[in-house]
Amino acid sequence: MSKKISIAIDAMGGDNAPDKTLKGIKIFLDHNKNNNDFILNVFGKKEIIEKKLKELKVHSNLINVINSNTIVSDEESPLTAVKNSKNTSMWNCIQHQLEGKSDISLSAGNTGVLLVISRMILKMMNDVSKPALAGLWPNQNGLNVVLDLGANIECNDRNLVDFAELGSALFKSLFPNEKPIVSLLNVGSEEIKGTEMLKSASKKLKDLSSEDNFIYKGYIEGNNIMSGESNVIITDGFTGNIALKTAEGTAKFIINNLKKNLTETILSKISLIFSYFSLKKFKDKLDPRKYNGAIFLGLNGPVVKSHGGIDSVGFYHSIDLCYKIIKGNLMSQIKSNLSHSKRVQD
Repeated sequence: MSKKISIAIDAMGGDNAPDKTLKGIKIFLDHNKNNNDFILNVFGKKEIIEKKLKELKVHSNLINVINSNTIVSDEESPLTAVKNSKNTSMWNCIQHQLEGKSDISLSAGNTGVLLVISRMILKMMNDVSKPALAGLWPNQNGLNVVLDLGANIECNDRNLVDFAELGSALFKSLFPNEKPIVSLLNVGSEEIKGTEMLKSASKKLKDLSSEDNFIYKGYIEGNNIMSGESNVIITDGFTGNIALKTAEGTAKFIINNLKKNLTETILSKISLIFSYFSLKKFKDKLDPRKYNGAIFLGLNGPVVKSHGGIDSVGFYHSIDLCYKIIKGNLMSQIKSNLSHSKRVQD
């Protein structure tokens, strides 16, 4: 019998916790009634968690509740994380993973603290220069993996090459039947555009490009990120974070204004009836809850950060992301990619 996928969940992190996290767990269990290949290690105040699970009528041998009396504060500074975060629900998740009792950790708590303690406990992989925060974005053909989204404000060419290897491995773990197609985010698609650092990274990615690893397509501009021509987009954390916030704001602006304009008059309300299913499909495509979960890559084990303000449906999607990542053998994919990169560059 194969080993079960083991997910460590910080039940106390983020807004409205543990209500939203436990409701998210219930949704995940409901969606996986026929699966018996996972275990959810839930960390937090045991008495509260067990009471709420009972209220939600969740009775499952696939849940293991582990008591943690303290919680990481949203106001906690990453600089004080080491001192104040020990034995919190977040800390104990990562520690559980380090001890090999969980394969992946998930938290909706303080982002800065999660990154600090994850890096401190799990340590960096030997062949990775910097860790990266990767996210999933919709595109015309499915999904993009985009990184770095803010873990590293400044990057060099080696960092970007590492991000390409990490991002491609993540894509392969989620979509095993598709080829990772990598592009570097730049101010233009022409080879003469961009900084010397980008040009150097681009040259190295061309040398690394292969069917087994990833296919390097070249530069991509911001307006083409969602075109579907590439599915792994590489950039530094400063640019990536701005791109992420811009995309989120644009999607929110479009949905809010569309809703407003379609309910202003009697005529527009009537037209809404006839276009309901098309508009619902459009809204579902842009629903941020479906893409909830940024993945911290480059450590000796993956860690997923759920948005703190997401609801239970969004938290369910982050649990599902953890499940798919481990099922797709992410760490094996990363080690294979990094081994290939080292051979080519040496």
